[in-house]
Amino acid sequence: MAFRLKKITFSGDSELKQAIILRTDIKMGKGKMVAQASHASLMAYLNCTKKEEAIALEWINSGERKIVLKVGSEVELLELHKLCGREKIPCALVVDAGRTQLDPGTSTALGIGPWHEEDINKITGKLKLL
Repeated sequence: MAFRLKKITFSGDSELKQAIILRTDIKMGKGKMVAQASHASLMAYLNCTKKEEAIALEWINSGERKIVLKVGSEVELLELHKLCGREKIPCALVVDAGRTQLDPGTSTALGIGPWHEEDINKITGKLKLL
């Protein structure tokens, strides 16, 4: 099956990227962490397509640049989510359904963007790589 993208041009000069933030204070196996990061990436991308389709498609066409970072608490994760909302950056908070390793309602990850790198860096610049 072929995957075709619309031809929409993005006229921005800035680099685009996506940031995925995972909590490290909860017990998630490696597979669970990867699944939560995947949920965050896809959900945030879909939110971006609703807000700025041209940015979302340019990000896809330019290699889907992303970075994976970590936080040590739910409070930190929720604060980042709130900051994204204030700055109007598309994002998605992943809340686990509780079918496997975690209790239902556990916030596990945050996807930010794709969006302008400098805007994402203002919010995530002090975080460490996973």
